[in-house]
Amino acid sequence: MPRPISFALLLLAFGCGHARVQSSSAPPASTELAQAATRTDDPYLWLEEVEGEKPLEFVKAASTKTLTELQGQPTYQPLYDRLLTVLDSKDRIPNVTQHGALLYNFWRDDQHIRGLWRRTTWAEYRKPQPKWATVLDVDQLAKEEHENWVWSSVSCLYPDDVRCLVRLSRGGGDTTVVREFDTKQKRFLADGFVLPAAKSETHWIDADHIYVATDFGPGSMTLSGYPRTTKVWQRGTPLSAAQTVYSVQESDVHVHASHDFRPGYERDFVMRVITFWTNEVFMRVGDKLQRIEKPDDASLQVDGPFLYLSLRSAWTVDGKTWPAGALLVGDFVRYLKGERQLEMLFEPTSRSSLAGWNTTQHAVLLTVLDNVKTRIFEVTPVNGKWVRREVKLPGAGTASVTAVDALRSDQYFLMFTDYLTPTTLLLAKPNTDKHEPLKHLPAFFQTNGLRVQQFEATSKDGTHVPYFVVARENVALDGQNPTLLYGYGGFEIALQPNYSASIGLSWLERGGVYVLSNIRGGGEFGPDWHNAAIKSNRQRAYDDFAAVAEDLIARKITSSQHLAIQGGSNGGLLVGAVAMQRPELFKAVVCQVPLLDMKRYHTLLAGASWMGEYGDPDKPEEWAFIQKYSPYQNVKKDVKYPRIFFLTSTRDDRVHPGHARKMFAKMQEQGHNVLYFENTEGGHGGAANNPQVAKMQALIYSFLWAELR
Repeated sequence: MPRPISFALLLLAFGCGHARVQSSSAPPASTELAQAATRTDDPYLWLEEVEGEKPLEFVKAASTKTLTELQGQPTYQPLYDRLLTVLDSKDRIPNVTQHGALLYNFWRDDQHIRGLWRRTTWAEYRKPQPKWATVLDVDQLAKEEHENWVWSSVSCLYPDDVRCLVRLSRGGGDTTVVREFDTKQKRFLADGFVLPAAKSETHWIDADHIYVATDFGPGSMTLSGYPRTTKVWQRGTPLSAAQTVYSVQESDVHVHASHDFRPGYERDFVMRVITFWTNEVFMRVGDKLQRIEKPDDASLQVDGPFLYLSLRSAWTVDGKTWPAGALLVGDFVRYLKGERQLEMLFEPTSRSSLAGWNTTQHAVLLTVLDNVKTRIFEVTPVNGKWVRREVKLPGAGTASVTAVDALRSDQYFLMFTDYLTPTTLLLAKPNTDKHEPLKHLPAFFQTNGLRVQQFEATSKDGTHVPYFVVARENVALDGQNPTLLYGYGGFEIALQPNYSASIGLSWLERGGVYVLSNIRGGGEFGPDWHNAAIKSNRQRAYDDFAAVAEDLIARKITSSQHLAIQGGSNGGLLVGAVAMQRPELFKAVVCQVPLLDMKRYHTLLAGASWMGEYGDPDKPEEWAFIQKYSPYQNVKKDVKYPRIFFLTSTRDDRVHPGHARKMFAKMQEQGHNVLYFENTEGGHGGAANNPQVAKMQALIYSFLWAELR
């Protein structure tokens, strides 16, 4: 991904289905629930108290029952052992980022459950088995400090990258502590920048100053639970002395500030994130902010002399209309003066879209989806003109590019994968296809006899919806094949083919069929594909998903008695809604870290930030369409549903675990045969380490195989 002043990408960094933590200005959970109880007839509201004694007893009992059943399946233990072996394998690709002259990697295995932050040289990294030097041992740190530390992220100060801001969470959530770390001394600095646990944003300005947006106390957080105010914090002074730069409205999502370190073009920017899809960007000049004019729903990046605009809707300026999904470039200084001499670096078509873009020192790297298959283009300014060149890829699949050091080098990492090809990491640079192979994932499952096909289903309104099928070449078209259909369909996120050892050894090797759907709401075909299924049009995503299921059945790849669906987060809402609407189509459902109660989603954690996607249930005209698909409000006692397995995490501070808890409780009370598992760690990913990931996946595939065989 590029590092632009880009709202869409910034929000993706938070994760889709973002979290809101209780700020110091919010009432206690018990008080909030009591107040809510006076406004609703929800008998399961008490399950929203995440750490409440009674809810945790309920969760423990339900999870224990599920573990007893699924861990008792003959498939579970062998599958768990194989999955953990893969997850801990020393043959995995150690993805790296360059800090200074060294390459850094975060690594977990059977000896380092919480993980190591480690580094090596380029010469070593090129070897099959590099020698690594440990920088920070999170297992040892957790032991010494008696804390349940889970690694989150790190950002280092350009150009030497010695001083770094390390983020650690307790249990794997998005709420993190921030602590300054010295990579030469390999220790945290007692007198460095330190922030307590919060949904904080920090960005380096120079060695003695950082931008900080955090919970500063009452009134400092938005309704979405993110910081409203960004400040400049000087080393050696208390946080209370930090100088305010900008504050957004309480109804906005959050604020963001950053410093551009590109030599010769050092600048500071502030972003007001208004909704999930709209924002305003300012350049900070001294103590003043200069707003950069642009469409509110466009993403903006300033890089050196250039300004880039990624459009989500058509934009008419100076008599010319640029299409939604286009990427524009222009001279930044001249743009600030009011000139709009722009050039289009990417123009979308009905079946192609811009999936992402990066900058290197002198080039722009475009990642394009062409009918859900990746193409990579290098675009370079040469004598005042932009020269475009397509990069040769190892095959037709999924590729991603990341600059090695965008400020000092044109080299970039090129990653390639598909369903049956183990992932390859190459080192590339513009204007040549002689990529240097760096790492290659071994084959973790047997692919002989498997093939990938792409089909299209016709949705209710006539829209053609593509999907991929991975199955044996000689698969019998008799409707008897255990088939798993996966979907997401939201937040303009595109689902693409990738090599998955867990799917391969857990499902494909056993003869199962795996299906990936590219329904509306996602980003497979650009902003229009996404916009077609937001708010009042949300039902289209569910119709698309059902159409894929019907097409699989019509082709006799499977039947309703052998078809399961799976989705997480917004995808959990997808499978929950479709299971309620079309229960006759499916035998089993895996519903992970889901949104389900769409009447209250905007009051739980960061739900308020997603109203641009779903709508506001407090507005009668919007609740009118939301209530038609909200799973929690539509489950009925007298309907036979497929068996649903709900999974969530107590530590999920993006999507509230109350969604899954309440849906499970309601369905169980109505007499439906449902399963529930809640991990006590893991955040929105549901697991905090490799053993937990292996456990979760082994539970899921043991459930699916038992239901569909």
